[in-house]
Parts: sequence; C-alpha cells; structure tokens
Amino acid sequence: MMAAPNPALTQRLVHFGQAAAAAGWGGKTAIYEEAARELGLSTQTVVRKIAEVTVKTAKPRKRRSDAGTSALTQREASLIALDVMEHMRKNGKRLMSMEAAVAEMRANGLIKAERTTADGEIVPLSTTAIVAALRKYQMHPDQLLAPPPAIRMASLHPNHCWQIDASRCVMYYLPAQGRDSGLRVADWTEYYDNKPANVARQVMDSLWRYVVTDHTSGAIFVWYVIGGETGGNLAEVFIQSIHQRGSEPFYGVPRMAMLDPGGANTSPPFLNLCKALRVHVQINKPKNPRAKGQVEKAQDIVERSLEAAFKLLTLETLEQINAVALQWARWFNATQVHTRHNMVRFSAWMRISPDQLVLPPGIELCRELAVSAPESRVVNDFLEVEFRGTTWDVSDVPGVIVGQKLQIVRNAWRQDSAQAVGVDAEGRECFYVLEAKVKNDFGFHEGAAVIGESYKRHADTPAQRNLAEIEMLATGTSTPTEAKEARKAMARGKGPQVLGGAIDPLKRMRDAEIPTYLPRKGTALEVANPLANAEVLDQVDTSVALQRISKLIGRPITREENRFIKGRWPDAMPADQVDALVAQFTRGDDAAPVETFGGLRAVGGM
Repeated sequence: MMAAPNPALTQRLVHFGQAAAAAGWGGKTAIYEEAARELGLSTQTVVRKIAEVTVKTAKPRKRRSDAGTSALTQREASLIALDVMEHMRKNGKRLMSMEAAVAEMRANGLIKAERTTADGEIVPLSTTAIVAALRKYQMHPDQLLAPPPAIRMASLHPNHCWQIDASRCVMYYLPAQGRDSGLRVADWTEYYDNKPANVARQVMDSLWRYVVTDHTSGAIFVWYVIGGETGGNLAEVFIQSIHQRGSEPFYGVPRMAMLDPGGANTSPPFLNLCKALRVHVQINKPKNPRAKGQVEKAQDIVERSLEAAFKLLTLETLEQINAVALQWARWFNATQVHTRHNMVRFSAWMRISPDQLVLPPGIELCRELAVSAPESRVVNDFLEVEFRGTTWDVSDVPGVIVGQKLQIVRNAWRQDSAQAVGVDAEGRECFYVLEAKVKNDFGFHEGAAVIGESYKRHADTPAQRNLAEIEMLATGTSTPTEAKEARKAMARGKGPQVLGGAIDPLKRMRDAEIPTYLPRKGTALEVANPLANAEVLDQVDTSVALQRISKLIGRPITREENRFIKGRWPDAMPADQVDALVAQFTRGDDAAPVETFGGLRAVGGM
C-alpha cells in the first residue's frame, strides 16, 4: 500500500526545486546535495522526488519565420478547388478526393504545387500542406459551400406574414384498392426511392403534409392532402387555415403569404384566391430555404412530434388524419413555449388587434374565388368598366385614365362591389373597391347630373393634368386659364409663338449638308415639226460644231462640255445651236468643273 504524502517533505522538496530552477549553470548540484543531507535521502532520490512535485512548464516554441505562408500559389489553389467542386454531387457528396484532384491537375500540367528545400532541392507539397493552403486562401470546399450570411427578419404583428410549405409524409401513403382505403404505414422496401416503380406511386399516393406558420407568434397549422403539390391542394389548405376552428386562436386573412417558388405555389387557383382576399404573395428566390426557416423548422417539429404517433394509431380515412392533426396543433400551440418571445404560441397570437384580424368570407365562396381569375376591362369615357353584367365606377382608382386597361376581380366580402387590382409605391399589388352604378327605370344611372339643374365633372386625370402642363409650357403662361387665352390670341395671329418662337421648323433643312449631284445623261424627245411643209433646219456635224465653238470662245472644250454636247447631238446639231452654246459658255453658265479636252487623238490598235 502506497504511503500518504508528507506535507512537510513536499514543501521542502518544492523549495529546493525552485532554488535549483533559479540556480545558474553548475549551481544545481550543490542544492541537490544540501537537500539530501537535510532530508536524509540520496541525491538521486532527491532529484526524482523534486521532479514528482514540480509542475513542468514547457517553454513556448518560437514561431517560424515562414509561418502563415505557403508555396502553393493562389491560382493553383483555385484550380485544385475547381477540380474538387466539379466532381461533386448536388447533395454535396465529393466524388474526388483531394489527393486525386492534386494528382490529376499535376498530370495535366496545370499546377506544380512544389517547394524548394534549404538544400535547393525541389519537392512536391504534401496533401496536408495543400489542404492547409486551401483553407488559408479560403478555397477549401468546406469553406466554398458554407451558406452566405443570413439577415434576421421581423414581422409587425400576428397575421402580418404567414409561411407555407409542403412536404411528403414519410410514414403513410394511401394506395386505395377496392374496399381497402390503403391507409397504413409505408414499408421501407416499398418507399425506397431508388425503385423506379415507386416514383409515381410516391407522388400520387403519398400523404402530403402542408404546414402553415404565423411568423410573429410561431403558431402552427397542419393539414394533410393526397395528390402531391397542386394549386388546388394549396388553395384548399389556405382556405382551411384562414377560417376559425371552433373557438381556438390562429385564423383570419394574413397580409402576406411567403412560399417557395414552384408551379403549385404560383398556380392560378391559389393566386386568384389571394387576389380576391387582398393577400400579397411573396415568392422567395430558388435554393434559399432560410428565407422561410420558421416553417422549415415547423415541418421538422410536426414530423417528429405528430407523425411519430401515427404508427400507434388506427387511422382509416384522410378526415381522421386531419382530425388528429388539428388536435395535435391545438395542444402544441397552447402548451409549448416559443424560445423567441418566451410565450406559448396561442398567447402570443392573442395579442392581435381588431384591425389586424381580417375575417374571411365563407368556405364555399372562397372555393369559388379560387377559380375566378382576374379579368381585363377597358375604362370607358365615363370612367366606368363593365364586369359580370354590371357597370362599376373606377373614378376613385388613382391614376386611372380613359382607355386604360384594369384588372377586375370579385370582392370576397361584398357581393355588391368589385375590386380593381393596382400596384402601390412599393411595387406590391393593392386593391381598390369599386361601387356598382345602379340604373333607374328609365335606364339612367343614379347620381347622374340632371340637365339644367346641376353640373358635375370628374377630377382631372393624370393625362389631363399633363396636357395642361404642356399647354402652359407651350404658351409661356402659369395657369391653364392664361394658356387658353394665349391659344385664342395665337389663332388670331396676335399672340406669342409656341415656346416664344424658339422652334424653327426649317432650321434642320437649312443646316443639312446636301451633296452636289452631276447631271445625268438623258434621251432627247423627238417631236414632229408643227409647221407643215416647213423647211428643215440647217444641220452641222457635231465634230465640226465643237471646233467652231472652241474657236469662238477662245479656249479648248472641256471634257464635261464635250460629253454634254455629244450626248445631246451624237451626229449633227442645228446650226443656230452653235451660237447659243457659244453665248452660254462665254457667260460661264456651266457649273461643271473645267477639265480641258485636247481634241481627237489617234489610239493605237492591234
């Protein structure tokens, strides 16, 4: 049995150990011998026992001068990371190891990945050193695939924003066969995804779970459907979620609904319903599940908490499943505390104010609205539209003008009114309630101006206001009345010009650079001599005429003059035409450039 340590002995050993540590070179032996004499132990025993009671502190290693650097260049790191990423599946599984990627890039001569030793020898970098360099450059696949930083989102109040998501129930499917409802726990071998025959079966026969969450309170609504993600299923789930179930909280029409992109989430039934209920639909960007992370977490909660109990229950119909789902949601929302606001979800939702709680119309009307698409209508001269056999007043719609097309939908809350779909300043859809225009027994609209008794006019439309601005700009006036008087004065020729005469309609014509065109060769029109039995005019050979003209004007005939004369009179010309040409050439009427013509000259031939 080991003896208990002696505190007094331990204290003296620590004292001699500290003295030995502080002693200089060659001074420790004397201290060890003194301790041996005092404690009655051998020198070797003293040294061993001092080592047992002394805390050894390692001296920190000196940092290498090349620490933090790497012989692998950043371009080589990029090429290696590229090769690894290119051989990666969509689920993030790597098909090529780092060693294989480095070897492949070296074999293709794309990288060297080498270093020089102290002896001047060039050796390849190890895989460990390459991985360390990739992390230093932040090009390691683990770093490249890290999700981007997220932004925390907040909602204003309960029913401000709902998040909706669909997922396949991993435990049940309903392949009904005859009298068998088919409701049972799916066997793994039948549910196995890699069996091609199960792909269509999983979509059509699977039990699909829709989860709706209120972003502010975190309240959860669950509803199960069959047939996959479709617009009809989504519309039905939304209808069920907005209507009150008994006396429990979490119901009403939200201001906006947030969903992932997909054909079902942007299908006409759901969008038509949201347009009629004035719900803004927010479709998130693809591959961004964190945008609606709350409902993604709610899917996990439902799967682990609710569906874990399905296996122990006897459920035969879809109605029974939804009844259990509603019972679970009632219990969960009323008992489980949300970690963000430290309240149970129903208690947080109950803080909603009356103006924030919008009550929906009946379920049957909502289903009818889901298949009622907005219709385009043209605004007539009276600022009215025709919709579903009724005339509706659109004069209160901001910015409306005659001839404009408006999208008109039914009003879910009032059968005697419709809604015009517009866009607000933030680019989101908004709705304007339209009142019907009722006719009396004579077919006149109620509220119309009575002839001789009243006068009414619509407020100026944007187009009319813009026209008035243009008129004041054109006439240089400051009011529409002054612009009208100025126009009258212009009509009488006494008023100012448009823009004070700043517009010169002929300026662009005067400033245009028009090229000078040379005369083109034409064909003389031969007409019969109108004088019966008249004497034929004297003819002169054209060559002789050219020589005579050159002599009379005292200079050679130019090439252009020669071309003109021979083109007009190839063989002969009237004798009186010679004098006319001499007078013309003497006055310099020809605009052609002077190019001397040296007369005829012999040309050698073969």
